[in-house]
Amino acid sequence: MDLNALTLLVEIIDSGNLSQAARKLKMTRANVSYHLTQLEKSLGVQLVRRTTRRVEPTEVGLRLYEHGRSIRNELAAAQETITSLGQELQGRVGISVPSGYGEMVMGRWLIEFKQLYPRIVLDVLFENRADHLRDEVDIAIRVIQEPPLSVIARSLGSVHYVACASRSYAERHGLPATLYELRNSPLITAGVTGRQLRLAAYQGTERQEMLLEPTLISEHFPFLRQGILAGLGVGLVPDYVVQDKVASGEVLTTLHEYRLSIFGTHLYLLYLPNRHQTRAVRTCIDFLLAKAGHAAPAPSPAP
Repeated sequence: MDLNALTLLVEIIDSGNLSQAARKLKMTRANVSYHLTQLEKSLGVQLVRRTTRRVEPTEVGLRLYEHGRSIRNELAAAQETITSLGQELQGRVGISVPSGYGEMVMGRWLIEFKQLYPRIVLDVLFENRADHLRDEVDIAIRVIQEPPLSVIARSLGSVHYVACASRSYAERHGLPATLYELRNSPLITAGVTGRQLRLAAYQGTERQEMLLEPTLISEHFPFLRQGILAGLGVGLVPDYVVQDKVASGEVLTTLHEYRLSIFGTHLYLLYLPNRHQTRAVRTCIDFLLAKAGHAAPAPSPAP
């Protein structure tokens, strides 16, 4: 069997359609279709079912794909071993991080990683996305309730939201003492375009949920921090956004009996199980897991 044809089959199934596979392989769609047809003729079996938008592997195609993926990954690992012998660790790592956590916590970790491994190219995307991994992203950091089954998820710890306000705001207006009062306060929090904001509040085994109508909304957490410090309202933000100001007494927190969440209660590091991980990517994953382990506070009781 032609190894190039097997590699082409893997790329087609990974991409999900012929057009995307053609772009990744830098071939025409017609050429990709021709070579796939020739492979099926040579084997005497149908490997994929084609529709106008997608291709789906048959049972035989899926088994052949799994073998092809293993061979491709082994070849990539062998090539990396040969080229890296006697050399400083190098390569490229594409990483997608949430804008707030990335800038206020993980940014300094990535700077430290780059200082340790200067020949590794770090391509860092600060973004808040609903999807997880794309071609240019090897590692995605996401705040989600449950990771999808299609990826490998490694825990980076819990996300703790706080209801908080500047001392000056609290002196003028007081702090909300109930969820109802919180709901009717001028709220400062993050938002995602096209998604309605809901607050989940856990108290023991009881869960309450409410719709939010903030007065100041942004995906940029440093800006939300500025709004809280300026006394514009009550912030609903992860604790790392204001923890230094809480420690100094400039920001006060409330509703301590609740565990609050807007987008999820857990932070995960995600990567694809069927993509070859270079030494650079593996090293970056291990580094970030170690940093998160050292930084994580003691876990709070589950709701």
